[in-house]
Amino acid sequence: MSTGSLKAEAGIAGGDSAAGLPIAAAATVSRARTVWASWRGLVYQLAGIILAGLALLVWLLTADLSAIELRTLAPAALWVYTLEHLQLTLLAAVIVLVIAIPLGIALTRKPLRFLTAPVLAIANIGQAAPAVGVVVLLALWVGFSFWAATLSLVLYAVLPVLRNTMIGLDQVDARLVEAGRGMGMSATAVLFRVELPLAVPVMLSGVRTALVLLVGTAALATFINGGGLGILITTGVNLSLTTVLVTGALLVALLALLIDWVGRVVEHVARPKGL
Repeated sequence: MSTGSLKAEAGIAGGDSAAGLPIAAAATVSRARTVWASWRGLVYQLAGIILAGLALLVWLLTADLSAIELRTLAPAALWVYTLEHLQLTLLAAVIVLVIAIPLGIALTRKPLRFLTAPVLAIANIGQAAPAVGVVVLLALWVGFSFWAATLSLVLYAVLPVLRNTMIGLDQVDARLVEAGRGMGMSATAVLFRVELPLAVPVMLSGVRTALVLLVGTAALATFINGGGLGILITTGVNLSLTTVLVTGALLVALLALLIDWVGRVVEHVARPKGL
């Protein structure tokens, strides 16, 4: 091969390499923009929550508080109330998940489909009833305690998880299920490797909705000695302490927004690739 031919081939190869660099850079930029677009709303939501929390903190530090308000809104007291609120919410959420997800899966199987309507009707009663009524009635039955509040929260939040589990599984393309069975997979393998992964986005949406409901409803636990941030609200109302009342309401709202943000992050991370 001549020297000229070698130089020509080297020139072509070099040109291809040079042309490939801008293409690779453009692909990297495109991927970065896609990632930012998918996370942008979450970043803005978290920034809004942090700014609102800082605004509340500045307001409390600069407000002219009475001696009762200073004791009620002391950092140690607020921390205890917040932990109690989180304990109520997370314990009720775990119980809801343990009950609702297996029940939703069972009700989408052929042998138990006839029970779908009655079970959903019972779950609807729990959520349609006024939250205060559910809390008080259960307290009269079980006793005024933390566990009575937890049980009432479970009854109130089981419907979104149950319903979304059933909807998510029912929306899976039947042809995918048949294809899995045709490949020799058992019904259990198809459930865990095909149906549940595809139903995850809808199921997680129900879990996030239930968590937000639990955070808001947990404020009513104070009426039956269940603790939580609702103590600030009832104290503010009973003693006409507007600052305490507003602080309790804002803390419950911020906690609900934070839980919603965490749920959205989990949805984003757990969503199967390609969906």
